Amino acid sequence: MKAELLTIGDEILIGQIVNTNAVFLSKALNKIGIEIVQITSVSDRKEHIVEALNASKKRAEIVIVTGGLGPTKDDITKHTLCEYFDDTLVLNKDILDHIEEIFAKYVTTPINNQNRKQAYLPSKAKILKNQHGTASGMWFERENRVVVSLPGVPFEMKSLITNKVLPALQTHFERPFILHKTAMTYGLGESAIAERIEQWENDLPPQIKLAYLPSLGRVRLRLSGKGKEEQLLATQINSAFEALLPQIEDIFIGFEEDTSMEEQIQDAFIEQGYTMATAESCTGGEIAARLTKIPGASAYFKGSAITYQTETKINILGVDQELIQRFSVVSQEVAEAMAIQARKKFNSSIALATTGNAGPTKGDSDAELGTVWIAIATAEGVFSEKFLFGIHRERVVQKAVNKALELVFKKLSQKK
Repeated sequence: MKAELLTIGDEILIGQIVNTNAVFLSKALNKIGIEIVQITSVSDRKEHIVEALNASKKRAEIVIVTGGLGPTKDDITKHTLCEYFDDTLVLNKDILDHIEEIFAKYVTTPINNQNRKQAYLPSKAKILKNQHGTASGMWFERENRVVVSLPGVPFEMKSLITNKVLPALQTHFERPFILHKTAMTYGLGESAIAERIEQWENDLPPQIKLAYLPSLGRVRLRLSGKGKEEQLLATQINSAFEALLPQIEDIFIGFEEDTSMEEQIQDAFIEQGYTMATAESCTGGEIAARLTKIPGASAYFKGSAITYQTETKINILGVDQELIQRFSVVSQEVAEAMAIQARKKFNSSIALATTGNAGPTKGDSDAELGTVWIAIATAEGVFSEKFLFGIHRERVVQKAVNKALELVFKKLSQKK
């Protein structure tokens, strides 16, 4: 069973908003055995919408359309679909009452005719009442194909998909099972991993496919399977990973579906009774932000000093000014001093520090652009590593954050 996602709206095409709806829909449909074969975005123009719908006939039995259902003139999806399916708009009294109730209860401005026009809906379509808004969903059928039109507002779309569309699709279509499982690795590139596990990959059953998903120093290995027997697929995927893990045990973090790197770090700190602090320069607080997004981080994470400027490293952390003048602010000596001082200031078991040149200019250091020093201080001492992460500022920062978390993870693993 194949589906296409069709997003309508100039705001997507000009980059004004990110198409998060497609991410949610892809995951939701995949879970019920519907394969997404294409994601298409088109402008708010009738001819573009019609062209996309016609093209989708060759690829998919299901089309999920989002966007273009608002009350203004640029929202033309409903009218276009009505014409496309040779239908006419009629007043839906139940939806009109719903719209008027929303305005009476929750909207301070009075309802107008534009809002009431949203109750005019295609006579042949199945209407999906939107409990959270005024734009109704619509379900069309023709020639064993289903086209579902949903509002583009994310929380409205998610409610309709979860509560109405998915159950209806499961009843309407006979679907295979689609399963995914993803192993997370760090510290080794995609090509190096591929070379290491080449024989294992060649031995995979034909119905199990491997995908490499690299991202800034990490590589995810996803196994996917599709078939009629869910338990058989799960057994085959699990067996394949059992054969793989001994070959990647030095770089394996865990399974994406079970836990994240940040969650594993938190669990390890709490389990071992350690506390942590950070002193961040080039990473600007990103490490602390990633760690404290996990609920319960306060059980081990004491705090962070974002000492971005050189004088802040001196005045807040207490790094020796002469040390900076002698070795440069981006150096092994300063990174280690930052980690040692952070551990003292926060009275933590472990402290992590970063200092580097993320670019585009060198700032207070002559170190090569992309140079990052990462240091970790513990009761046993301090160690540090130097990295060159390229010249793209955002990538340098994100690579530094990922690498810093990996080094902490390794350090905790050694302490067990």
